[in-house]
Amino acid sequence: MNAHAKVAASVVEAAETRVAAYDWPALAAELDGFGCAVIEKLLSPQECRRIAGLYPHEQHFRSHIHMARHGFGKGEYRYFRYPLPDLLGGLRSALYPRLAGVANQWNERMGQAMRYPATHAEFLEQCHAAGQTRPTPLLLQYVPGDFNCLHQDLYGDLAFPLQVAILLSEPGEDFTGGEFTLTEQRPRMQSRVEVVPLRQGDAVAFAVHNRPVQGTKGNYRVNLRHGVSRLRSGMRHTVGIIFHDAK
Repeated sequence: MNAHAKVAASVVEAAETRVAAYDWPALAAELDGFGCAVIEKLLSPQECRRIAGLYPHEQHFRSHIHMARHGFGKGEYRYFRYPLPDLLGGLRSALYPRLAGVANQWNERMGQAMRYPATHAEFLEQCHAAGQTRPTPLLLQYVPGDFNCLHQDLYGDLAFPLQVAILLSEPGEDFTGGEFTLTEQRPRMQSRVEVVPLRQGDAVAFAVHNRPVQGTKGNYRVNLRHGVSRLRSGMRHTVGIIFHDAK
């Protein structure tokens, strides 16, 4: 694995302690039922402000994307470079095993052979062996009128089927509008929409691409996309934790 992608053991241990405090069977049930689950108060307000404050400082990032130039919506985001900030690197490593169990169950139910390894370090080794070496965690910034079109964060042949977004700003104080939205395309049925209410520091774990749904004749696969509705006022920052690296 790329040495710059490694996270110090003490950083991971602190993140694991934080992550272990949540009711993961309940969160897994939410993911199974709706394709998303809210992890409340994953970050403190001070941590949120500290991460959002990194946005203007280019040394932390490998690229800067203006969404309108690519038809992604309106707004901008920056991909972090390795090494990631300790807090994000630690959470990426600590959240992965909790979600890998769900991911493996989903693949089994959908008849997919892929099984994800126990640790994020092992999964990154697989990514890098496949030529996916660029970090994908990102920091997004929205101002009035900005929005993010419905999309899927797939950056190569190898993709982890769940990701996490953490809201860094406080709705009603820092911004209005800008709701996180998830759509689910079901075979031979109309699409289902999930609007996820978040407060500052809350995270949402959600399906990147597909998930299984139990039907009367067994499991069937649904296709998901996520986005952000138009910001009405203020400024909104979000950090995204994607577990696979990009080509």
